[in-house]
Amino acid sequence: MEAWSALAVAVLPCVAAPPVGVVAARWAYGDARAAALEQRAEHHRVRAEVVERPTGGRSSSDAGARHVFRAPVRWTGPGEKPRSAVARVPVNARPGDVVHVWFDSRGRDVPPPVDDASVRQYGVGMGAGAAGGMAAVVLLVHRTARRVTTRRRLAEWERARARTEPERTRREVWAGSGAHDGHEHRQQPLSAASTCGFPGTPWRISG
Repeated sequence: MEAWSALAVAVLPCVAAPPVGVVAARWAYGDARAAALEQRAEHHRVRAEVVERPTGGRSSSDAGARHVFRAPVRWTGPGEKPRSAVARVPVNARPGDVVHVWFDSRGRDVPPPVDDASVRQYGVGMGAGAAGGMAAVVLLVHRTARRVTTRRRLAEWERARARTEPERTRREVWAGSGAHDGHEHRQQPLSAASTCGFPGTPWRISG
């Protein structure tokens, strides 16, 4: 049983983890790509000129609070009048620099959509995490099974010991009492009335 369990632990991570990782990577990549395409459809990029130096602040998002630098920018669209707004710009932007800023359909400045490299990186990371999680689950199940088997064996050993302990104790007592009686029998002295023979050689008279 233990040999089969060890074989399963060695084979399952190699056999099951790669397919699980591939499926998870494809799912994550497709989900992230769909979100990126949706962002690109809702957001539009503008090539604008920085008017003043950027100032830093903290912005709350789904990923947590982080520093965001904004500055007044201006641009002129095709067939439009000059427009201006406060938008996110690089921290090292200077007045007169031309940068790309993003706005949503309501005219609010938003971060750039997720690029393809980030989407692929997200998919690969999710796939690797799923494969590692699969291998960890296999190892955890194997370890739990070994603990259960060890406890069961110890319980069986204790029950077998409880059944055989009284019999073994009686045998030890019988063996000890027999050896003690034989020792006393060998140590009994021979009396002069029960011995005869040559001097120095006692002979027991039976009867």
